[in-house]
Amino acid sequence: MSMTKWKRSPLGDVADLCLGKMLDQDKNRGEPLPYLANVNVRWGEFALDNLRTMRFEPHERERFGLRHGDIVMCEGGEPGRCAIWREQVPGMMIQKALHRIRPRDGLDYQFLYYNLLNIGTHGGLDRYFTGATIKHLPGEKLAMVVVDIPPLPIQRRIAGILSAYDELIENGQRRIKILESMARALYREWFVHFRFPGHESVPRVPSPLGDIPKGWEVKMLGEVAEDVRRNVPKGELDEPKPYVGLEHIPRRSLALDAWETPIELGSNKLEFKRGEVLFGKIRPYFHKVSVAPFDGLCSADTIVIRARLPEHYAVVVACVSSDAFVAEASATANGAKMPRANWDVLEKFPIVVPAGKVAKQFSKLFADSIAHQQALIFQIQNLRRTRDLLLPRLLSGQIDVEAMPT
Repeated sequence: MSMTKWKRSPLGDVADLCLGKMLDQDKNRGEPLPYLANVNVRWGEFALDNLRTMRFEPHERERFGLRHGDIVMCEGGEPGRCAIWREQVPGMMIQKALHRIRPRDGLDYQFLYYNLLNIGTHGGLDRYFTGATIKHLPGEKLAMVVVDIPPLPIQRRIAGILSAYDELIENGQRRIKILESMARALYREWFVHFRFPGHESVPRVPSPLGDIPKGWEVKMLGEVAEDVRRNVPKGELDEPKPYVGLEHIPRRSLALDAWETPIELGSNKLEFKRGEVLFGKIRPYFHKVSVAPFDGLCSADTIVIRARLPEHYAVVVACVSSDAFVAEASATANGAKMPRANWDVLEKFPIVVPAGKVAKQFSKLFADSIAHQQALIFQIQNLRRTRDLLLPRLLSGQIDVEAMPT
């Protein structure tokens, strides 16, 4: 235990707090600038793929703008969810559903972030929430949240230890994205542009999808893949199993890196096997398609897709995760408020199946990429577990960082 005295302070005494700007298209004036909304903020990171813009006048830029080191926190939705802004996009602003937390002198922004992460993920913010059904964290309540603060050198030492884990996690996530990008580019090159090894010597022949290489076939997806429905009734499980809900499947990524391990099921689920594709059927335009890295259970609102033959595995995965297939699933979904993809329709989706040698080559390359991604996923999970074990001990002073070698 560190002998250095830590002080306890309300957040409003050590940081400047600001709620973002109200979105009002009729009243807002000024220059259109990108802004973050609640959906763009995750625990420890930002989703910046689909940013929207709002008009801001010159005098509003400082009030609602972000700087490097600001902490952005959700006011509603999942109150307390937060991440550090590092100038990922220049000129970024925030909308009213978000708090901007700007530490004052003497408070390290990374240390404060880890403090808020620890408080938020362990239920420490719950008593500050308002609202019976939809929870909110108003600014006046956020200002009351108490944080334990050691001297600045200790803050930086603690932040350095924890951020080292996060840097390794981010590096693994970047590698996964690179592997996914390479795999998608390979699919486009071989199966859209037909520029596979040796393509120069293979003539093209007419098909329902246009000219394709001789020896290749156009088939319906249902001829090479199937919807596997292994029903698991609700109730207590014989042993805990990984469970993947729709909320766990990432958007536009084959790399499934989140799940739960329940001991009891509140509703009927489906069983899946390692390597099968989990396709989120609710609002398919969200593009929730991932490859299972283990055997487990998933929501009944998931289509579990399996290739009928091993040599078609990669082609099936690449096809059902493609933009074209997701667009078809979205266009043919049933229901206005809660559209659902329908396998009975999707199994008729046309797919180009290559000749044997090319199919084996592609399967080997694609499967190796998936295997590498899944190895990185488990590395990231181990890093997160270790960081999360250290987090409360470091932030309570249980681990004396002053006594640790530099």
